[in-house]
Amino acid sequence: MSVRQILAFLSGLAGVGATIAATVSNEWRATSRASSVITATWVLQGLWNNCAGNAIGALHCRPHHTIFQLEGYIQACRGLMIAAVCLGFFGSIFALVGMKCTKIGGTDKSKARIACFAGVNFILSGLCSLSACSLYAHRITSEFFDPMFVAQKYELGAALFIGWGGSVLCILGGGILCFSITDSFSKSHSQATYIYKGAASHSHISYPRGQARSINQRPPPEYSNSSRIQHFDKNAYV
Repeated sequence: MSVRQILAFLSGLAGVGATIAATVSNEWRATSRASSVITATWVLQGLWNNCAGNAIGALHCRPHHTIFQLEGYIQACRGLMIAAVCLGFFGSIFALVGMKCTKIGGTDKSKARIACFAGVNFILSGLCSLSACSLYAHRITSEFFDPMFVAQKYELGAALFIGWGGSVLCILGGGILCFSITDSFSKSHSQATYIYKGAASHSHISYPRGQARSINQRPPPEYSNSSRIQHFDKNAYV
């Protein structure tokens, strides 16, 4: 079980790293070479910067000047990616506490609950990253295949694929951590049943035959006295 939790933690941690890399990347979309007249230069755009490069290797970037002039989908993607990074960070912390190989977190049952909570954080982080990348990709593809769109067309950037890969890793690691709580509870229930059956079997203590008869079948004092009196009366009449 600890090996499975370690793999889940590493998967979630790798997913969070990919999410951070996609968030700070400037390659969310790149100019399409098919519609570009000058193929020696290209434009890269991300959530935070706009960059322009050429065949020589020079790359110049400038940040978005103001948030109020950005389009709505870019602001939504920013918020989703920031939420994904925060959820992934807290999921990593809770996963360290809830893993069985660590010495913090309390009993096995409480550690299992913490691990499940970490898995939920990883899953939510993956869903936020997946939603942001899918929303951005949908906007790019809808503009690219729109014949009425006459402005510069873009293609999918490398950051989108990194974000999709990170979201899959986060969801996979979070799912494994969530399923670990069921194994822990079933194991604790089986141990409790075994202890109860063991205690029940030890409660039937067998004594020697004579000792058990003398203790359990001894008549009460009143009964013994009356039986002696009746026995005496019968002897007297005889």
